Amino acid sequence: MISGLLNVLYKKEDIMKNTECTPQKISKLMFGSLLLLAGIILIIIGITLLPVFGFVLALPVIALSIYVFRLHLNEQCEIDFSTK
Repeated sequence: MISGLLNVLYKKEDIMKNTECTPQKISKLMFGSLLLLAGIILIIIGITLLPVFGFVLALPVIALSIYVFRLHLNEQCEIDFSTK
């Protein structure tokens, strides 16, 4: 009975761990989406107005957005820069 109770409490802690960083995850998603949108707009500008300049700026912005999407958060809801 005690082990069953501990299992329930442990699972609740896991659920709390997953939901406590929700604002940071949403912020990371919005920032990455904004960068991706900026990269797409720069590609459109590169196709229509400034062919070389638009593409030269679009590639690093898209690479930065992919980097932001791939960032991991640690237990304190901070960006985890450790190499794994």
